[in-house]
Amino acid sequence: MATPDVLMRGEKLTRRWGGLTAVDEVSLELARGSVHAVIGTNGAGKSTLINLLSGEIPPSSGRVELKGVDVTAWPQPARARAGLGRSYQRTTIFPQFTVFENCRLSAQSRLQRPWAWWERADACALAVEAARGAAAKAGLAAEIDRPAGLLSHGGRRQLEIAMCLATDPEVLLLDEPLAGMGAEETDRMLELLAELRPGHAILLVEHDMDAVFRVADRITVMVNGAVIASDAPQAVRANPEVQAAYLGHHA
Repeated sequence: MATPDVLMRGEKLTRRWGGLTAVDEVSLELARGSVHAVIGTNGAGKSTLINLLSGEIPPSSGRVELKGVDVTAWPQPARARAGLGRSYQRTTIFPQFTVFENCRLSAQSRLQRPWAWWERADACALAVEAARGAAAKAGLAAEIDRPAGLLSHGGRRQLEIAMCLATDPEVLLLDEPLAGMGAEETDRMLELLAELRPGHAILLVEHDMDAVFRVADRITVMVNGAVIASDAPQAVRANPEVQAAYLGHHA
């Protein structure tokens, strides 16, 4: 590991489908206490990169480390139990369940008790505590008994992060958590990310450039599956190749 705070590392990750290279030898490190944003146009390979890091798909080549352990061959559930949480572009909540029940189900995935088959699921005090704590961290304490389907769009995105937090992750992979949000909801989500930063390593895939430059400590720019720049936000903003390929009037 490069430093004690590096919790996840992707090294020369490549994913090919036939003649298409979706991710081309991408390397990055995620450190505790930082937000690492990945930006790029549609089709740049950002979501494929998250899928490689999370274990949803295997790499064609390259390796993934989680807390210093080579997890390249580990499936997604094993990585999740080892401290990795992720959210998706599309909401994956259970709309008919309450905020609490959504979080409790997530907590139970980490706190499995197969030997206690006779107990009710809601009898696990650890899962209940984890669910309530996660909802509070995500700013949903006041909505804990509300059906998830009645939350605003921003509230549903907060719930997705709460469900991640209920599994007690150290690394968070967030795929476009700001998509479809208004200014007020975006501000609330950025405040949440700032609160989560000290105890987590966060990878943020996002199209909202204003938000990215507000919250990111480091930005990696992808074009056609490859990295064209990876640096501090101001260095990325000033990079002529990034300006020509992506930022346009944001430069």
